[in-house]
Amino acid sequence: MRGKLITLEGIDNSGKSTQVKKVFSYLKRKGYPAILVREPGGTEISEKIRKILLSQKNHEMSPITELLLYQAARAQLVKEVILPALKRGEIVICDRFYDSTTAYQAYARGLDLNLIQKLNSFASSGIVPDLTIVMDLKPETALERARKTRKTPDRLEREKLRFHRQVRAGYLAIAKKEPVRVKVIDGHDSVEKNWGKVKSAVDKVLKINEE
Repeated sequence: MRGKLITLEGIDNSGKSTQVKKVFSYLKRKGYPAILVREPGGTEISEKIRKILLSQKNHEMSPITELLLYQAARAQLVKEVILPALKRGEIVICDRFYDSTTAYQAYARGLDLNLIQKLNSFASSGIVPDLTIVMDLKPETALERARKTRKTPDRLEREKLRFHRQVRAGYLAIAKKEPVRVKVIDGHDSVEKNWGKVKSAVDKVLKINEE
């Protein structure tokens, strides 16, 4: 029996990673065979690519180079971790997946959307998430959260406000096009209120309340 792929998306500091951890902990408590991975990363090779992508030293990286590096990291993660887990019937929770590439590289960088969609499918071996949750947040609020954490921003976090607005618009466009798969949650709400909405979406796709 094939497992399930649940992905969480959103601009940086949207609360996405917090909800990812909550989903994973919830499913483990329920006794589900679940694994947690992130993009880019999740394998030795993919983590090395992640360092290249996010390093502030690589500020001259071209959009095409960036796109192909993300796809390379994804292809390795899918082959090495995600596909085997799905074949074992496990639930894979992924902190970002190919919708990030669509939002960042197509909508924000301006690369060809059709090409990116083809590359997404190719690198992902045709896998489509069973559920994608987008934590929606105004970039201005996200930047304010980032300042409070005092964490050193990575290469993408250092992009201008306009870039992050385009990323957000990209996510909302994806959700509008695929309303069954993609659920948008207001990231401005409290962590616990958002968790209630995330849990409801997860329960529905996994049919937990029907068991």
